[in-house]
Amino acid sequence: MAPCVVWIDELEKAFASAASPDADGGLSKRLFGSLLGWLQDHPEGIFVVATANDISALPPELIRKGRFDEIFFVDLPGPADRAEIFRIHLARRGREPGQFDLSALAAASEGFSGAEIEQAVLAGLYGAFTAGKELSTELILAELRNTRPLSVTQAERVTDLRAWARTRCVPASGATG
Repeated sequence: MAPCVVWIDELEKAFASAASPDADGGLSKRLFGSLLGWLQDHPEGIFVVATANDISALPPELIRKGRFDEIFFVDLPGPADRAEIFRIHLARRGREPGQFDLSALAAASEGFSGAEIEQAVLAGLYGAFTAGKELSTELILAELRNTRPLSVTQAERVTDLRAWARTRCVPASGATG
């Protein structure tokens, strides 16, 4: 099937029970072994990408060079990225992004992930519908003020992850926070 890209999302969850072989009769351990072999010897023209929310849950033999050639750290989006994320989600919902103050939204959403920004847009849409109004910058700003992003509720973990990644990973972009 080459050339192709194989995308494995949340890789650490795929083999969660591999650490305790009794959980599934050893199936996860056998699958893990098969994946290791395939990653090492797969045909040319196949590019494998995987994401992980908790890289510490991955065994070292999985993430070594030759299986995965690089580890990238994707930090929270910077201001320009947040404005673009708002633009995308507003447009997806049939709203004209130019009618919104994307700079104000980007500034108010510091520390928000892309998923949290999307949810602020959706919550704003629900609020606008309930109030019988059109979605506005002010409604989205109100949703942002009422939301505590993971960067706040899990601040220590985010700080620790950034410190860990600083010397171990390639930054996926130059923007942080």
